[in-house]
Amino acid sequence: MGLTYLFITLGYSAAPGVVIMIVFLPTNILGSISVKKWQVGQMKLKDERIKMIHEILNGIKVVKLYAWEIPMEQLIDRIRQKQLALLKKSFLVKNLIASFNGASPFLVALFSFATYVLSSPSHQLTPQIAFVSLTLFNQLRSPMVMFAVLIDHSVQAIVSNNRLKNYFVADELDPGVVERDHKNDGEMGKLHGRIGVRGKVAYVPQLPWIQNMTVRDNILFGKPFDKRRYNQVLNACALKPDLKILPNGDMTEIGEKGINLSGGQKARISLARAVYQDCDVYLLDDPLSAVDAHVGKHIFQHRCILLCQVLGSNGILREKTRVLVTHRLCYVKIADEIVVLKDGQVTEKGRYSDLLKQREVKNQNLSGATKGVRRSSTKSSTSSSVTNKHDGKLIGQESVETGKVKMSVYHLYVKAASYWRSSLFLLFLAGFQVFQVLRSFWLSAWSDEHRHHHRNRTSIGVHLGVFCGLGLAESTSFVLSLVTLVFAALSASRNLHAPLLRNLLHSPMSFFDTTPLGRVLNRCAKDIDVVDMLVPMTFRYLAACALQVISTLVVIVISTPIFVVVILPLASLYCSFLRYYVPTSRQLKRLENKYRSPIYSHFSETIQGAASVRAFDKVDEFRNASGSVVDSFMKCRHSTITSYRWLALRLEAIGNLVILFAATFAVVSKELGWVSSPGIIAVSITYALNVTEVLNFAVRQISDIETNIVAVERIAEYTTSPTEAPWENPEEKPPANWPLHGGVKFLNYSTRYREGLDLVLKGFSADVRGGEKIGIVGRTGAGKSSFALALFRMIEPVSGSIYIDDVDITALGLHDLRRNLAIIPQDPILFSGTLRFNLDPFGRNTDSDIWNALDLANLKPWVASFPSGLDHPITEGGENISVGQRQLVCLARAVLRKAKILVLDEATAAIDVTTDAVIQATIREHFAKSTVFTIAHRLNTIMDYDRIMVIENGQIIEFDSPSKLLANPDTAFAKLVRDAESES
Repeated sequence: MGLTYLFITLGYSAAPGVVIMIVFLPTNILGSISVKKWQVGQMKLKDERIKMIHEILNGIKVVKLYAWEIPMEQLIDRIRQKQLALLKKSFLVKNLIASFNGASPFLVALFSFATYVLSSPSHQLTPQIAFVSLTLFNQLRSPMVMFAVLIDHSVQAIVSNNRLKNYFVADELDPGVVERDHKNDGEMGKLHGRIGVRGKVAYVPQLPWIQNMTVRDNILFGKPFDKRRYNQVLNACALKPDLKILPNGDMTEIGEKGINLSGGQKARISLARAVYQDCDVYLLDDPLSAVDAHVGKHIFQHRCILLCQVLGSNGILREKTRVLVTHRLCYVKIADEIVVLKDGQVTEKGRYSDLLKQREVKNQNLSGATKGVRRSSTKSSTSSSVTNKHDGKLIGQESVETGKVKMSVYHLYVKAASYWRSSLFLLFLAGFQVFQVLRSFWLSAWSDEHRHHHRNRTSIGVHLGVFCGLGLAESTSFVLSLVTLVFAALSASRNLHAPLLRNLLHSPMSFFDTTPLGRVLNRCAKDIDVVDMLVPMTFRYLAACALQVISTLVVIVISTPIFVVVILPLASLYCSFLRYYVPTSRQLKRLENKYRSPIYSHFSETIQGAASVRAFDKVDEFRNASGSVVDSFMKCRHSTITSYRWLALRLEAIGNLVILFAATFAVVSKELGWVSSPGIIAVSITYALNVTEVLNFAVRQISDIETNIVAVERIAEYTTSPTEAPWENPEEKPPANWPLHGGVKFLNYSTRYREGLDLVLKGFSADVRGGEKIGIVGRTGAGKSSFALALFRMIEPVSGSIYIDDVDITALGLHDLRRNLAIIPQDPILFSGTLRFNLDPFGRNTDSDIWNALDLANLKPWVASFPSGLDHPITEGGENISVGQRQLVCLARAVLRKAKILVLDEATAAIDVTTDAVIQATIREHFAKSTVFTIAHRLNTIMDYDRIMVIENGQIIEFDSPSKLLANPDTAFAKLVRDAESES
C-alpha cells in the first residue's frame, strides 16, 4: 500500500528511491554473512572463556595454594581479547549496516525529489507532495530496519540452532556397555562385546559427588524417608559421630561439592547414599580411599561391603552383589573372587588363597601390599567452620537489589566506556538529529516556494545542493556516532570484565565456600554478555529516542505554538505510566537474574554427577528438577513480556493523542492565520506521525536500560566484594633467598574460617627446625588441614603468629609467601591446556628443569612417549590421565618449586601403593634438606619421620618422635597405629 500511494504521489519519479531501498537489502544480507562467521567464532571463544573460568573456580583452592592467580587471569584475558576482537568486527559491520539504513530516507528522498523536479518543468515540489512522500518513505523505512534486525536475529538463531543441533545429534551412552569394573555403570563407549546386568545398580565413585543440599537429602537421593533403614545406614557408614558435630545434625546444609566436609565424610555420605537406595548390584570404586583407619575398620565391622560368612551373615548388604575396585588389597582377602587388571586386561583371577599359591612374581601384588600399617586419617573437616551454627545453612540466598538503580552504577559504566568516547557519541548523535531537523525545515522552505512562482534551474540546484549537504552531514554524524559507540562499548566490556575476574581470583576461600559456582558463573556469563551486547545498544537507542522526542516536540511547538497547552497533560500521563512500569520491569529483570543462577548451578552439579545420576536411574528426577528451576525463571520472563504489552497499549493511546492535537492545532492555526506556511504545518504533522513509534520505543529503552544496567550492578557487587590480603607487599619483601633453612614456628596461634564461627586451631604452638620431617595425624575434624591452610594463609589468624625463618608471614604479601612454599594436595587438580602449562604456567623454568622434575616424578618415559612431549594436551580436570598420574604431576610441580618447605595434605589418599612409593622416594631424595609436613595417609610412610604431631580438637596433644610415642601404649598415636594394624 505504501509503495502504491508513493507512485500515485510522485509517479515514476519514486522509482529511484525504491531502487535504492532495494539495493540496501543485499547489503544487509552480505553483511549478515560476515557477522554470522564472526558470531560463531565469538560464541566459541565465549564458551572457552566460561569453561576456563569454571575450571579455575572449581580448582580455586589449588590455584591459590600455588599462587597461580596471575597466569590464570592472563589465560582468560587472552581468550577475552580474542572474543572482543571478533565482537569489534561484528559491531562495526552491524553499525555500518545500521548507518546505511539510517541514511536511506535521505538518499531516497534526494534521488526521488531530484528526479521529480528535474524530469519536467511542470513538476512543482509542493508541501503536499514533499511531506506526503517523506512520510511514506519513513513508513517504508521501518520494514527495512526491521528486515535488518530480522537478519541479525536470524543469524544468531542459526548459530545457536547449529550449536544445539551438534549437541542433540551426539552419540548417547549404551547403558549396557562397560570397561573395567568401575565403569560398569555404562559410562564408557563400547567397541565390541556385550555385558548384562540384572537388577538395579548403585554406583559409588572414587571421587565422591555431593549435592548442595542437606546431609539427609544427599543420602535419601529422592527416596522416601524410612527412619529405621536410615539409622541402619548411618550406623553402617559410621556417620553418627559426624552428625553430632555438625551444627544442625543431618539437616545441616552441605556446600557446593561438599566444600564444608572432609574427604572421609564425603566418601561416607556417598557410600551411605548407595546403601540407602537398596539396589541389587553395588559398584564401588575404591570408596574407602579417604576414610581413616578407625572408620574404615568400623565400616568393615558393620558389614557395609564385601561381607562374607567369615564376618557374619547379617550385614546390611549381605544379599547384594558387590563389585569393589580398590588398591587397598587388605580389603580383598574376604572377597568371593579377585580379578587383577593390568593395562586394561585381566592378568589373574580367583580366590585370594588360590592366587597366593601362584607364582611369586604374581603374588607379590597381593602379599606385599597387605603388609604394614596403612592409614591414619583424612583431611580435616571444616563442617563446624563454615556452616551457620544456628540453622545449619551454609549457602545464603542470592541478594537482590530493590528500588531504583543507583546513579553510581550508570557512572561506573560511563567511566568504563571512557568519558570522552561517551561525550563524542552523544555529540555526534545530537548533530545527526540537528541536521535532520534542519533538512526538514529546508524542505519546508523549498516546498513553499511554489507559491511565489520563482522556479529556475539555479534555484533548483541550490535547493538540491543544500538538501544534499544537510543530508550528508546528517549521515556522517550518524556513522561517526555509531563508530564511537563501538569503541566505547568495547572499552566498557574490557574495563568491567577485567576487575571482575581479578577480584574473583583475589576473593578469600570463605567466599567460594558460601557462594554457589552457578551464581558466580551467572555474573561471568550472562551479565557480561548483557554488558557486551545489550547495554551499549540500549544506550544508543535511548539516546536516539530522547533526542528524537525532544526534536519532535520542538518542531511541533515551533510550527504550532498552541501545542504547548497539551504538552504538560500528555507528559504527566506519560510519566504516570513510566512510574508504574519501569520499577516493575526493573525488579522483574532482577528476579530473572536471580532465578537464572540456579539453572547454572543445577546444570553444573548435574554434569559433575552425571555418572551417578545415570547409574542410580535418576535421570527423570533430575530432568524434572531442571524443569522446575527453568520454570521459576520463565515465570519472571513471562511477567516481563506481559508487562511490556500492558505498556505498549497505553503508549499507543498517548501517541495517537499527540497526532490528534498536532493535526487539529495545525488546521486551527492555518484557519486563524497564526501560521501562514503550509510547509511548516506539514513538518509538524510529519513529525507527529512518528511520535507514537518513538514514544513506544523510548519507554521500552528507558525500561531496558534500567533492567540491563542491573548486569553492571551485579558485576560491581563482585568487583567490590572483600578480598584476601594483598598479593604483594612492597614494604615487607622477604630476603631473596628466603626461606633459607625452612624453620617454622607457631606461637599461640588461633584461627577460624569466618567471623563468628568456632576456632579450628586454638592456642597452637610448635617449633619445627629447618629440614625436619613432621608427620601430622589425628581423627577426622581434628584440624590437620587447618594447619596446612594456616601455613599458606588461606585462613588468617585470630591471634598469635607464624614465623618462617624468623619472618612473620602475616606481614608478607600472599604471593611472596605461597610462591616459596610447596604443596601436594589431596585432590590433584589439573587444567585444560598443555602439560607444560600445568607444570609451569609462568614459563619460568627451562625444558631441562621440567624434564628433570618429570624424571624425579617417574613420569619422564610416559611424557616422552607423546609426539608433542611437554605440549601434550590435558583435558578439563586432567580427565584424560589417571588419578595416580595427576598426583605425580603435582609431585613434579613441587619439585620445580625447589621450596624449603613442603606440605603433603593426604597426597596419596586415592592412589595405589606403587605411585605412593614413587612419591615417598622422591620426597626422601629431593627434599632431604627441606622441611616436610605430611598429613599422613599411610602411617608406615611417616614412621621414620623426625617427629609426629598428633592434633585433636584444634590443639597439639602429642609431639615427639615415633619411637617415643609408640613406647607408651596409652598415647593417641599408639592407638591410631593399633587401629591401622587391626584393619590390615
